[in-house]
Amino acid sequence: MARYIFITGGVVSSLGKGLASAALGALLQARGYTVRLRKLDPYLNVDPGTMSPFEHGEVFVTDDGAETDLDLGHYERFTGVSARRSDTISAGRIYSNVLEKERRGEYLGKTIQVIPHVTNEIKDFLAIGEDEVDFMLCEIGGTVGDIEGLPFFEAIRQFGQERPRGKVILMHLTLLPWLAASGELKTKPTQHSVKELRSIGLQPDVLVCRSEQLIPDRERAKIALFCNVRPDSVIPAYDLKSIYEAPLAYHRAGLDRAVLDAFQISPAPRPDLSRWEDVMDRLTHAEGEVRIAVVGKYTELEDAYKSVSEALTHGGMANRVRVRPEWIAAEDLEQDGGTHLLDGYHGIIVPGGFGERGTEGMIVAAQYAREKRVPYLGICLGMQTAVIEAARNLAGITDAGSQEFDRDLGPGRCTPVVYHLKEWVQGNRKVERKPDDAKGGTMRLGAYTAVLKPGSLISRVYDGATEIEDRHRHRYEVDVTYREQLEAAGLVFSGMSPDNRLPEVVEIEGHPWFIGVQAHPELKSKPFAPAPLFADFIRAAKEQERMV
Repeated sequence: MARYIFITGGVVSSLGKGLASAALGALLQARGYTVRLRKLDPYLNVDPGTMSPFEHGEVFVTDDGAETDLDLGHYERFTGVSARRSDTISAGRIYSNVLEKERRGEYLGKTIQVIPHVTNEIKDFLAIGEDEVDFMLCEIGGTVGDIEGLPFFEAIRQFGQERPRGKVILMHLTLLPWLAASGELKTKPTQHSVKELRSIGLQPDVLVCRSEQLIPDRERAKIALFCNVRPDSVIPAYDLKSIYEAPLAYHRAGLDRAVLDAFQISPAPRPDLSRWEDVMDRLTHAEGEVRIAVVGKYTELEDAYKSVSEALTHGGMANRVRVRPEWIAAEDLEQDGGTHLLDGYHGIIVPGGFGERGTEGMIVAAQYAREKRVPYLGICLGMQTAVIEAARNLAGITDAGSQEFDRDLGPGRCTPVVYHLKEWVQGNRKVERKPDDAKGGTMRLGAYTAVLKPGSLISRVYDGATEIEDRHRHRYEVDVTYREQLEAAGLVFSGMSPDNRLPEVVEIEGHPWFIGVQAHPELKSKPFAPAPLFADFIRAAKEQERMV
């Protein structure tokens, strides 16, 4: 049976619970343990799939097709453990499950209540796969005291009581604000946060205290005294230059030691931190810099492209070069003379998105990269806009466009070289969709295989592989009907679905480095195992930098 670590937050949101959870998972792995990380979100959405990127940041997709919180991306990047559908749950999903059971009569006519029915559903979720790993790390979204989070806190209280003694601990993250006027750190918000926890029956075993200033031993002792934790279990957490410094920083602060002590594991295996020492060496000893233009729809919020941003950093590590991504709003390229915004970059990325807004600017970016011979990586919508650009300017289909744009602003405005996908094969079954289906969970989601053309650039990127597998999240596809016409014009369809019906990869013939992929390779990239496509894209950008 796994040992459980519940991670909660107090005082304010966005303290970095996801990063702390991921770093702790990496440290436990470094000591030889197996881990799995989970996220429990109190919002009433069934999942983040229908949320605006401006509202919630990116949607992270798992191999088995779950649309999840971006914290699961942190978990994967730090531990290398592929997340599953069973690693994320929301209050919306919990309540939906309970109501479906009630409609089916599974509660035998009883009155349905938060306790025990909702809390039991949460506990059943927590217990999934508990015999598979040594440690299960479960992060509770939001902060203690949030009304929507109360069923989750009650569920983990019950869960801890029902497990054998010493199998469950609680780690709580708080903020120590610095008052410049008085020149002191204030511990009172942390005390009140822990008091709130204790009022609902939860006592933290480990406190992680975020602070911009050094936390004196006197203040740590005060926190330990008033919050009823051991002094060596009050862990300072300071701002870092890179998130990938977190495992080493938390180890120096004693987080993994405090957690193992709370479980009374002594002596504990010594940690092997060489993986993270190598990661930091590559980050801090970069040789040169490349500038990458990221032309997107949601550039006002960098978290909307979190995995792209991190995959670029990983690609830089693979090439020992510092990557400086600069965010360009696609709509700005639609203005007269807007292409000057792309001058001076060593590579251009157009990431995914939904809807027509900004797509003409994405098409401009693809044309600029093609004509100026600048390395180009188009992801999902970025591939589709590259195909539209090639159709218009190389294949003579001057009104080429996408059914997605017609759906937004009326039919019949273009020749759709990108169409709404109505059916496809997933494993050994056929999936069917209609344009008016409900939005949530109806896209082509999860890992799919692409068969690569021998000798193509994409095949060389993957060391001559004939098949690759990456995660998808889209409902529109490039129409294979136009393949012959486009290939004659120089756009090569170098990756196809196994049934040869769905284009997965395109590239421009004769271009130094121009690839569009329907999948999202950034989702599987890790600092110690960069996505090959991003590593080679940065290699090409590095060569471009030397030529400029």
